[in-house]
Amino acid sequence: MMVGLNDDIEEIYNGGKEHHIKTCHGSVSVVVYGDQEKPALITYPDVALNYLSCFQGLFLCPEAVSLLLHNFCIYHISPPGHEFGAAPVCSNDPSPSVEDLADQILEVLNFFSLEAVMCMGITAGAYILSLFAIKHKDRVLGLILISPLCKAPSWSEWFYYKVVSNLLYYYGMSGLLKDIFLQRYFSKEARGSSEVPERDVVHECRRLLGERHSSSLMRFLEAVNRRHDLTDGLRSLKCRTLIFVGDQSPFHSETLHMVTALDRKYSALVEVQACGSMVTEEQPHAMLIPMEFFFMGFGLYRPGRVSDSPRSPLSPSCISPELLSPESLGIKLKPIKTRVPTKC
Repeated sequence: MMVGLNDDIEEIYNGGKEHHIKTCHGSVSVVVYGDQEKPALITYPDVALNYLSCFQGLFLCPEAVSLLLHNFCIYHISPPGHEFGAAPVCSNDPSPSVEDLADQILEVLNFFSLEAVMCMGITAGAYILSLFAIKHKDRVLGLILISPLCKAPSWSEWFYYKVVSNLLYYYGMSGLLKDIFLQRYFSKEARGSSEVPERDVVHECRRLLGERHSSSLMRFLEAVNRRHDLTDGLRSLKCRTLIFVGDQSPFHSETLHMVTALDRKYSALVEVQACGSMVTEEQPHAMLIPMEFFFMGFGLYRPGRVSDSPRSPLSPSCISPELLSPESLGIKLKPIKTRVPTKC
């Protein structure tokens, strides 16, 4: 088992295979890790980020590797222009809407001949995946959402990010704008102070922000700033949904609103203490046990637990639905306070 785990970690470090897929709303980059015969897990990052800056902390945890890559083939989708080495977006290209970005996901699934998939997204990425799940219920098995958005922006949020967009247009990714985005992603403790240096994960994210083209970032930011309220659509969702949020996330209250909109039988919330929006990077260990119980509902386990092959289609029917309620899993809808070591 250890040899297989080492192979999975080596694959993460060496990188997956990148595909550039032409869709009706422009080209989109998808990086694939793992055996494509296994069930699919797709990821979608937050504004100004890609899969490496959003999910690396989680996917480099040995415990997460043994759980995720043993059971899934990972498809990391980047918003247009957010992939590594992306060229600047042509100013004449139409700016996509959140609906367009959700429709791109359907085209990605069709390109790889994927049926129903597991989804994992952070904040704006969680909104796009939630919208996709509402529009295409038969293509989504489950949702893992981290500090998700679900409502239309308030007037103050809309104005705030309109100013950010204008600053990007005139000045590019300046030091001030990097600080603004880092406040969106990380807790105050992680960002440090004049006396305490920022953590390595924040420093690396700051560096990666400097590699984004302002034009691509503005388009994604403006699409998210024009988003509509998903509350009514969320009430009709029946796929199992596991939600994480840091108690210092700027989107904490919106996450709690989303939980109230979802069916209690199919959703659960884990609140992580001393953490910002990106639980995957700041406290990835807090996600491991809830995810393991969540995947048990689909007959998926860590290697060595059972002899069933992960190549078989995902099906939650092997366990009684009553046993998979949040209460049965030990995950109460009232936020669970968790505190774990900050380093993987």
